[in-house]
Amino acid sequence: MRIWCRLFEKNHLLKDTVIENYDMSMSRTAKVYDSLEKACYEFDLEKPLWLDKNKREFIRHSRTRFTQDNFIEQIDFDYLDFHVIEEDY
Repeated sequence: MRIWCRLFEKNHLLKDTVIENYDMSMSRTAKVYDSLEKACYEFDLEKPLWLDKNKREFIRHSRTRFTQDNFIEQIDFDYLDFHVIEEDY
């Protein structure tokens, strides 16, 4: 699985990274949470909270955006875009 994580402010890309996880012993959900944790570590962010809106978007589109509502601390960007770009089968 490959996940593309991007930080945006005023529709401009600030940072991006691609997290890869091909560990077949992990479930898809575990890979998603692990990838988000790795991306947040790389961007030096706290892990965002998964709200119901994020869960529905991710289930439907394999993509979601984390905004200030998802973070306890103040963030210095508009949103974190979290998008599965390649599934492993």
